[in-house]
Amino acid sequence: MNVVLTREAGKNDELRTWLPNDFTVNDVPLTTTHYLAIDDVAREIADGGHVGKYETLVVTSTRAKDYLDLAREALAPDADVFSVGPASTRALVERGFAVTGEATSRARDLAARITRGPVLLLGASQMRSELADDLNDRGLDVVHVACYETRPVAPRDDEIALLRSADVVFVGAPSAWSVAAAFVGPQTWVVVPGATTGDAVRRDHERVVEGWGPLIGGVLSSLTL
Repeated sequence: MNVVLTREAGKNDELRTWLPNDFTVNDVPLTTTHYLAIDDVAREIADGGHVGKYETLVVTSTRAKDYLDLAREALAPDADVFSVGPASTRALVERGFAVTGEATSRARDLAARITRGPVLLLGASQMRSELADDLNDRGLDVVHVACYETRPVAPRDDEIALLRSADVVFVGAPSAWSVAAAFVGPQTWVVVPGATTGDAVRRDHERVVEGWGPLIGGVLSSLTL
């Protein structure tokens, strides 16, 4: 089975350990991360007007981990802390946060569990608005602070050939799919980490497998190619 991993360079080591040894695996990075300056993020948090009073923190990606100390300073003493995905949970725990709850698929799944505001939402500049919209509709003040921006990377000709010939392509974010979609054939299976990316891929591709983890190798071995 030919597998292509499209996460940015250096982000695929754990994912590779989930795949059987007889798979042919190639890296074709389709995104890169631009991190915002610490001082700029600190200024954005301060401009939200609730430093020391945020009753809830939501962290949507491990890419926010280097900004967690800024978030800690902005929280009320007994604030709730929510994460999106187990990797974000691990990052928070490693930094000494007690995690109140985790969404395994998409940020919006946390909406019903968040009851206190103001809410500090930490993540990407391109973050989808559904969670903030739901919370705003319930009268909770939400401040979205971007820590990073995911930028597309144009593949080389040899990388395009790998995408076209792949049996399986791993796509970690909608921004990666915006590049990959032009080169992935209809018979290729696209594996995504959760519902947010899955929704983006399903708009123009039928073969989607949702969920990353150690069991994914067995799932892929059972697919019809």
